[in-house]
Amino acid sequence: MDGTIIDSEPIWFIHQADIVREKGGYWDDDMSSGMVGMNLVDAAVYMIETATIDADPEEFLAELVRRVVGHVHEAGVERRPGAYELLDELRTAGVPIALVTASYASFAEEIARDAGGFDVVVPGDRVARGKPDPEGYLLAARLLGVDIEKCVAIEDSPNGLQAARASGARCLAVPHMAQIPEAPGLSRVSSLADVTLETIVQIAEGRPVDLIAA
Repeated sequence: MDGTIIDSEPIWFIHQADIVREKGGYWDDDMSSGMVGMNLVDAAVYMIETATIDADPEEFLAELVRRVVGHVHEAGVERRPGAYELLDELRTAGVPIALVTASYASFAEEIARDAGGFDVVVPGDRVARGKPDPEGYLLAARLLGVDIEKCVAIEDSPNGLQAARASGARCLAVPHMAQIPEAPGLSRVSSLADVTLETIVQIAEGRPVDLIAA
């Protein structure tokens, strides 16, 4: 979700740093960048340990999510180029769509509504094991009633991509804050503005597309 259809990473960065500093620790954007794609529970533990602050991970995470959701609700969030347009095209064609995200339901469902809705939403607090584990993708396919091997997963981070590939889905990488190198069978584009229904069909049929490779 974050980095593929919206860009709320800067908002997370702001509130991560604010909370750590309020607790007497140090945090900066480079440290936040290293957590992109990490599930939220692991991220909270990582921040507490790295910043050497005294905090309960669950309470830390709850406060972080509360602030981010409030920020987005008041100020909105930047949409990634081409993302909402692609979602509209897929809906019009009757393609089942799931949102699989590390973000918690309180945030994911608000973004899902803004994006026009999904057939299934699998937030990070609905699975026992977050990305890079494939549990979220496998659950989404079951809820959609489709074969995971016929699905196309769109990811922007190495952790998310690892989860998608482990699930058995075809994968389309749209690198955002982290580089994703070319790999056999992996499709890559620099922007979803370059992706159409025909592109998704081609990838689903096992014909990778790489618009980044030289």
